[in-house]
Amino acid sequence: MKEGNVIIEYKHYQHALAFLFANHEINRNPTFLPNVTLGFKIYDNFFKGMVTYKSILNLLFKQQRDMPNYKCDKKGDVLSIIGGFTVEYVIQMANILSHYKFPQYAKIFVLAIMCKHFHYVTVDDESGEGFLQRLTPLMAQKSICVAFVERTVIDKDLKLDPTQNAFLKNIFSINSTLLSTTANVVVVNGDSQTLVALAFLLYFAEFIHRPHIGKVWITPPQWDITRATENEGFCAKTFHGTLSFTTSTRPVPGFQDFLQTLKPDKSLTRFLCFFYKYTFRCCQDGKFKNCKHCTGEEKLESLPQSLFEMEMSDQSYRIYNALYAVAHALNAIYKCRAKTKLNRGTFKMLNIEPWQMHSFLKNVHFNNGAGHEVWFADEGLSSGLDVINWVTFPNQSFLKIQVGKMSPSQEFSIHDDAIVWNSRFQQNLPCSTCVGSCRVGHSKAVREGEAICCYDCTPCPDDMMSNQTDAVHCVICPEDQYPNKNQDQCIPKRMTFLTYYEPLGISFVSIALSFTTMTVLVILIFLKNWNTPIVKANNQNLTCILLTSILLCYLSSLLFIGKPGKVSCLLRQSAFGISFSVAISCVLAKTITVVLAFMATQPGNRMRKWLGKKVAHSIVLFCSLIQVGICTAWLSTSPPFPDVDLHSQTEQIIVECNEASIIMLYSVLGYVGFLALTSFTVAFLARKLPDTFNEAKFITFSMLVFCSVWISFIPAYLSSNGKDVVAVEVFAILASNTGLLICIFLPKCYVIVLKPALNSKQLLTEKKSS
Repeated sequence: MKEGNVIIEYKHYQHALAFLFANHEINRNPTFLPNVTLGFKIYDNFFKGMVTYKSILNLLFKQQRDMPNYKCDKKGDVLSIIGGFTVEYVIQMANILSHYKFPQYAKIFVLAIMCKHFHYVTVDDESGEGFLQRLTPLMAQKSICVAFVERTVIDKDLKLDPTQNAFLKNIFSINSTLLSTTANVVVVNGDSQTLVALAFLLYFAEFIHRPHIGKVWITPPQWDITRATENEGFCAKTFHGTLSFTTSTRPVPGFQDFLQTLKPDKSLTRFLCFFYKYTFRCCQDGKFKNCKHCTGEEKLESLPQSLFEMEMSDQSYRIYNALYAVAHALNAIYKCRAKTKLNRGTFKMLNIEPWQMHSFLKNVHFNNGAGHEVWFADEGLSSGLDVINWVTFPNQSFLKIQVGKMSPSQEFSIHDDAIVWNSRFQQNLPCSTCVGSCRVGHSKAVREGEAICCYDCTPCPDDMMSNQTDAVHCVICPEDQYPNKNQDQCIPKRMTFLTYYEPLGISFVSIALSFTTMTVLVILIFLKNWNTPIVKANNQNLTCILLTSILLCYLSSLLFIGKPGKVSCLLRQSAFGISFSVAISCVLAKTITVVLAFMATQPGNRMRKWLGKKVAHSIVLFCSLIQVGICTAWLSTSPPFPDVDLHSQTEQIIVECNEASIIMLYSVLGYVGFLALTSFTVAFLARKLPDTFNEAKFITFSMLVFCSVWISFIPAYLSSNGKDVVAVEVFAILASNTGLLICIFLPKCYVIVLKPALNSKQLLTEKKSS
């Protein structure tokens, strides 16, 4: 309400009365500031910046006499100023007072701490950029972001005129935002006028659109929700369940007695005239027309809570503590300079300047009249904060319930179960996020063009995991672990290699040992029939060397099975390569021997001198030594060694032999292939030579099998990983080696064992004569 240009804020009168009460207490204390009386001046800025500046100037540079129980014809010393309940007015005061280094009482902003506790994300800033600039970084530190920002259009004379275009636009903007947003919590800031303006805006918005805008409001300490009751029950449904911070208070002894005995005497007439006119409908000095004279029996406790509270409010409590802090600082100065000769016990001769009180105020630490410990912290005078839950009722009554606390050391505690929420939430803890919480195994992906608190939940990639909700990023498991199916934890990888105990390993070992036994039987058969024509026909020594090398090839395949060790890795490729080179060299020598024997039978041919065993043995030795040289160079420069592959397979650690030099490995395999291709070519050309025991056609077929196996081996080897690589190579060794054994020696063994009549010199002579 207002009279002309004078705005009436009933509840603010208690702030001044609390100041008066503290001043009376300090001045009546004989042991506190002896021979010194504290005076004061009270100004009202009428919610106007111009009046604020004017009042500060009047306070500093004009003589004022409104000081009860203290009269002085000289200008009083102004040492400190207490005031400014909004950021706007604090800044206005600071613009002047900072030049004169006046101590100023500050308030604490802790809204972000409660937002962090409930994971709230919405801010509605109504007092300018300053509040948002301070609050946004603080919320960002606690992983809270600003979802939207709206400001009310406030006329400082409270002219909320619906006909103004700016006002209407503001109403529709706020209404649209509150109805469309998924955020359920609104953090607001501003003075008491902001509360009235916001209440009117919301009331008007709900009147147009009907739905109840049920939100959780988090309000600053200076807000009094009962101010919204002027809108005929609006606050009962809209601001029901509001949370706010207030200074931790205790009942101050004597304050209610002070209020009950307060009389609007001459010293307070001007100060209380408007208050008494609009609360008790009476006037003390006849200033207002048609206003009855106050009887002096008017009682403040008879007023409803919405107009005046007998209990000291948190803002009044801060003023009470602030005045005591100033008094304690002055008392400290008094004691510090007690030995200084004073002129009539006044501070005049102490030459106290406002800036000199800063160091004393920072060291203030005392118990106030309520026994509450108070001291100055970094952000101002501190006695802790209470979290208040506002419960409103349709009959305009309200209840303030303390549900939490923040100690002066910033230890925050709150009882969630004790909070009464807005009726829209049906006593469930409100969630105020753009999306639900991202479950484990997912991470947050910020939506383009939206606030960082608005995100989508995306599954972690196959090789990553997250074991907490709302994970910012998925993480990669350690190298020896992998994500489980739900991708919410890491599981140790199991070590894998081709073992003797698995079906594939058992099969390879069985095949290798079976054909090793078969090779031994073939050797025994040939030794037993050493001097028979079929054995002697193709160089017994070469045949014996060939069978031995085939036997070694079968045994070398066993080096590839089992856990790779230092010895097995060192020998397996070399043993295989040399054994096969000797075997193929023997095949090549046998084929060349057949060709030379046929050419020597032709008249006049000089090839007869090359038919000795030395030539065949030289071929075997020369071709084998080349492979031995390659393997020796490999083992001496970069020998293979046991290693593990942590990356090729997701769930397994592959234990393998690291070949160290892939060039040397391909050289060994390539040389074996070169010998096989040469033997195949020569045998193919000699396959139709007329000879009773001509091996060329059998060698041709064996080399065809050999080459087919190893040509197929190449793509299979390159496309495999882990123990499959070993399995492919073992298969190639066994298959190609078996091709040599069966294709070359099975026909001979058949003749020797089952058709001995064909293995005779007589048959050989008959064929030659025919």
